[in-house]
Amino acid sequence: MQTVLALETSCDESAAAVVRHKADGSVEVVASRIASQVEEHALWGGVVPEIASRRHVEALPALVQEVLRESALSISELNAVAATVAPGLAGALMVASVTGRTLAALHQVPFLGIHHLEGHLASAALGEQAPAPPYLVLLVSGGHTELIRVGLHGEMERLGRSHDDAAGEAFDKVARLLGLGYPGGPAIQAIAVSGNAKRFSLPKGRISLRGGGFHPYDFSFSGLKTAMLRTVESCQSSGGDLPLADLAASFEQVVADVLVERAIRCALDHNLTQLVMVGGVAANQRLRLLMAKQGKQHGVAVSIAPLAYCTDNAAMIGAAALNRLSRGVLSSSDETGVAARWPLERADALYDASPAF
Repeated sequence: MQTVLALETSCDESAAAVVRHKADGSVEVVASRIASQVEEHALWGGVVPEIASRRHVEALPALVQEVLRESALSISELNAVAATVAPGLAGALMVASVTGRTLAALHQVPFLGIHHLEGHLASAALGEQAPAPPYLVLLVSGGHTELIRVGLHGEMERLGRSHDDAAGEAFDKVARLLGLGYPGGPAIQAIAVSGNAKRFSLPKGRISLRGGGFHPYDFSFSGLKTAMLRTVESCQSSGGDLPLADLAASFEQVVADVLVERAIRCALDHNLTQLVMVGGVAANQRLRLLMAKQGKQHGVAVSIAPLAYCTDNAAMIGAAALNRLSRGVLSSSDETGVAARWPLERADALYDASPAF
């Protein structure tokens, strides 16, 4: 059984985990710890990179000690140490990358640099029934909204994406507009529970094709954000208190509708009978329920990452590392750095003899 120590510091969550493959090939989370910075960044209305980097430096050593103690393993007993190296905040990524490479070198075990989005894709394997490829992934995490086909041998092909704001960014910006605070997803979900999702008609943004018509799978949420601003201004001009619950519910509903409609259509058009939903926005209850309902109606089996592993965590990075090890990847270069931006389609380059960056 392969066992990995995984580290994640790509944004505002410091995390460490020990994960392993069980005899049946499934992934077991032996130990997982996360130190969140949400409350501190909420004071600024978003993530402050310098603060995030400093807090990672303070938190990560203790997290590593905790998961190793809980797993009753030493680093030398591990098959590899893995860390997120792209994409993310460059300064924040450096903390896990340098820590992981140092621990691996000191204890003479392989180091694997992991693509953050590949980690999110692997988070579905942390549930009770991991999906078997091929399948379609709807990735809705922070600045990313993408539809990715995962092939039989782990190959990844992007079939759809957002051209401006991702769904998570739209949640944060609309929450700020409504005075609901940061992060926007949980804040909007909490107040939308009591709202009327049909009160306000909001647009489902589309991307035009050069030859006419619209791209069937791509996303655009900037127009929705603008429509929310105009709707709020109209309500304010009428006097009285803003109908916050109805505004939040209407916004949440249209985002869920768009994500589900295009994901299901993409799966059917590509003859994929399995759809996996991962990422922070995948924790949204309205979206989870709607995706499960529509999947059942269209004969598409839906798997959703467990709530505990939707947002950034190290267990998903460990799961991605285990997948790489099982496919014969030996290690990343000891000189591997970090990259604030790196396409998922080029994740294989992280294991070339010469560093990708």
